Amino acid sequence: MLTYKQRTLNFIEIEWGTYIERFNRWPVEVGIKRVNDQGYKQFRDILAHVVAWWEEAMPIIMALAEEREYERKKYDFDGFNAEAVAKYKDWDETEFLAHFEKVRQNAAADIKSIDNEAAWENRRVQNWINGIFIDHAREHLVALSRFLALDTLENEWAVYIESFEKIEDKDAFLKKQGVESFQELLGHMIGWWEDGERIITGILKDPNFKWQDHDTDAFNAELNLKYKNLSVEEVKKQFESKRLDLLRLTNELPEEAFTNEDIERWLAADVVQHLDEHKP
Repeated sequence: MLTYKQRTLNFIEIEWGTYIERFNRWPVEVGIKRVNDQGYKQFRDILAHVVAWWEEAMPIIMALAEEREYERKKYDFDGFNAEAVAKYKDWDETEFLAHFEKVRQNAAADIKSIDNEAAWENRRVQNWINGIFIDHAREHLVALSRFLALDTLENEWAVYIESFEKIEDKDAFLKKQGVESFQELLGHMIGWWEDGERIITGILKDPNFKWQDHDTDAFNAELNLKYKNLSVEEVKKQFESKRLDLLRLTNELPEEAFTNEDIERWLAADVVQHLDEHKP
């Protein structure tokens, strides 16, 4: 079983280690639109934001792991992010990219050095690591990797039902999700996963494959109606079966599928972005 330490290292070494390279595969107009959609003017601004949080967080993570005191702060996130972009805006491009890579490698080395098992159980350590390495990768997804899709299916969706069961006020959570029952919520995922799988396999078989986009509200209503009267246990089984189907599909996708904008967009939306929309 993958340890939390190894999962963290995988994010630093694989996901973030290929982040720039994957972004640069897109045509310029595609890449800049994705950057703009996240509220940034240029890709370098996202990198500045990311590296600034690494620089901020790693000394705190190490202090927590080594049970040392550290300065506790209340963050103005908008202010911090603006300062990060401003800090690096005048740096030479080559120098800045080298700095990003150096900070990433140093973070990996520091994480490898944490051998204290208790540190990996520390909630503050976990919160910082999730915030700057794991959740941040989903938040600033600009080019989906096979790694991120598989990790999300294996380490997030695999425990989705378990995470829901831990919620104290389940009714309030379901209401916020716009459904009346857990069956409907799981059915919502299943339906979109089935549709995404159908379209992705269609494109793989025929590059000219065409599909009709759904009226989202109407499709969601259809799914609620389909699943609301099924038993919770039956829908849980269907959910897990479809999750495993997506795992197999993602594992078997040819590498070039991740540079096909339609395939990449569907997989990113269904597997990664959908998680953050409905995460307990």
